[in-house]
Amino acid sequence: MTNNPAVRHGGDRVAEALQAHGVRCIFTLCGGHISPILSAAKARGLRIVDVRDEATAVFAADASARLTGVPGVAAVTAGPGITNTITALKNAQLAQSPVILIGGAAPTALQGRGALQDIDQRPLVEPHVKLFKKIRRVRDLGPAVEEAFAAARDGVPGPVFIECPVDLLYDEVSIRQWYADAAGKGTSLADRALRYYLTRHVRRMFEGSQEPMVPRVRSVETPRAGDAQVRSALAVLAKAERPLMVIGSQAVACAADAATLAQAVGELNIPVYLSGMARGLLGRDHPLQMRHQRRQALREADCVLLAGVPCDFRLDYGKHVRRSATLIAANRSAKDARLNRRPDVAAIGDAGLFLRTLAQSLHGAGAADARWAAWAAQLRERDAQREADIDRQAEASGEFVNPIALLRALEREAGENALLVADGGDFVATAAYVLHPRTPLSWLDPGAFGTLGVGAGFALGAALARPEGEVWILFGDGACGYGLVEFDSFVRHGIPVIAVVGNDAGWTQIAREQVKMLHDDVATVLARTAYHEVAEGFGAEGLLITRASEVEATLARARELARSGKPVLVNVWLDKTEFREGSLSM
Repeated sequence: MTNNPAVRHGGDRVAEALQAHGVRCIFTLCGGHISPILSAAKARGLRIVDVRDEATAVFAADASARLTGVPGVAAVTAGPGITNTITALKNAQLAQSPVILIGGAAPTALQGRGALQDIDQRPLVEPHVKLFKKIRRVRDLGPAVEEAFAAARDGVPGPVFIECPVDLLYDEVSIRQWYADAAGKGTSLADRALRYYLTRHVRRMFEGSQEPMVPRVRSVETPRAGDAQVRSALAVLAKAERPLMVIGSQAVACAADAATLAQAVGELNIPVYLSGMARGLLGRDHPLQMRHQRRQALREADCVLLAGVPCDFRLDYGKHVRRSATLIAANRSAKDARLNRRPDVAAIGDAGLFLRTLAQSLHGAGAADARWAAWAAQLRERDAQREADIDRQAEASGEFVNPIALLRALEREAGENALLVADGGDFVATAAYVLHPRTPLSWLDPGAFGTLGVGAGFALGAALARPEGEVWILFGDGACGYGLVEFDSFVRHGIPVIAVVGNDAGWTQIAREQVKMLHDDVATVLARTAYHEVAEGFGAEGLLITRASEVEATLARARELARSGKPVLVNVWLDKTEFREGSLSM
């Protein structure tokens, strides 16, 4: 046993196992089905962060997992509490993020009999998780947490669900009394049969629960590509004249190794594009990092190394890589490595570890440096031209605020410890071109699912995982509607985020193509809503920008307020631009 509070009920068992796995906080929306878990976790010093929507709790756990490498934990009540998490669970699955979702359930003996919030949760949840664990006995609660943490981290990371019926979580005396009352005192054959069934049921539920609980943390090996694949990749690179790397989120799945990975990428000396959670891996201005014209660069490259990046819609299903190029795919998932395009070298294992192994093997290869220098310089020159073009577009003036100029100002104002959370369509996609994440693991976006509504949850998880960081949320005005209520959570929990809402009064990413193709703006028009006043209503600070001359001073004021401990929402009225014409993805 540990020195923690005594194990009095099933909730204590769950909390003690979570603590043993390094969990520091649980994201939740309360419910009677899970109350013992929250109470027991609080007693053990875990922080309970309650939010206003169950999806937010899962998004927060997702962000925490991505930034720390420790699976994030959310706990929600049964029935609608769980159905509200499905989108966030799917987002974590497609982003390969290790999340533990603990869900309540109706009492074991009443499932399927019309109990409160009782539904069959397995068919709803199971398609979106690596493991669905349904608990039937109190003594299995701790081992279920152990199994969940191992499964979430093993192989391709992803979410895991643990279903905890309410009668396994409260203390044995209360539950035995509850079942005794339910059995009644009748003397008929049916009454006696019911008492016999319920007595036996309770005995099985609590069988073995008096044994001491010793939480264990199961080790999980990082999957490693074979030596033959490493040698094949080295041979291919030795012949390459114009190699190119694209590094994605999966390469930084081992968050603690991000700095080592960045060093390895520098030693490889191959021009690189960074995407997803890998953005910021090389800092702001590394000479090997390219930001623009990726499609053209891929079509010119004679060797492409995809590290944790599948050939999905983001690479036009593999068509961005020309057929004559040699393709190396490093990926934990054999399916993703071969998606839509069969690679010449399939290195199945952790992509970050594969890059570090290559760097160790190529260390000191001066000939490669000289041979690829002209290619890298060509790409840098192209990048510089695009940056100059963006600067020219930022100079355009209009009735309100040029979004490119706004983002250029934010780039200048945000601190070196800034962590950027992206939640939106057109405005956020523009930001991805303009903003330069400062450090590894300092950019959070939903990933392949393209989910709107991640912002508030991601910011909560990021702020608690990186309390020393300066957390900015980039909201499109459409996406802002999903998480605006969580300013109540930011205020209650003292989370000083800075949200910048790009308010162009519309679902602009959709409207761009819809209006052009269908000549109809139906359902894409919003209002210049006073989002800052809504934030003020929750006790946060609200600021409004309607003119370009107000941008720099207002952003500086937002940082000042955040440093004083207050969450801030900056509502910026934007002009329309043509920066992202032709951006429809399918």
